[in-house]
Amino acid sequence: MSRHIFYNPNPSRQRVGDCTVRAICKATGQDWDRTYAALCAYGLHCKDMPSANSVWGKYLRELGFRRHLIDDDKEDYTVEDFCRDHPKGTYILAIDGHVVCAVDGFYYDSWNSGQEIPVYYWTKE
Repeated sequence: MSRHIFYNPNPSRQRVGDCTVRAICKATGQDWDRTYAALCAYGLHCKDMPSANSVWGKYLRELGFRRHLIDDDKEDYTVEDFCRDHPKGTYILAIDGHVVCAVDGFYYDSWNSGQEIPVYYWTKE
């Protein structure tokens, strides 16, 4: 059974380059415009791109999220595996070059990223 649910809050239905915005929208309930504008403001303040890990990480910290590393012993641990192991809660998973939101055991994305390998994740404490 796939744990993927198609999700794309981008008002123009763009599917490339805004995965961070999409994931944060799902995790926070904010709309795409508000999330994008907030990340741009943080990027301007940090003098970096809104999609830079340090920029969106700072934004999530301000919203009360905390970062956790994926256990190194979990080699080849996929987004699908993470969702099976986390049937409750809201998580933002950082993958090499991608970001996805998982909620209550399902991941929300504009494409099936279930076989990607998360490096760390954010959750609201």
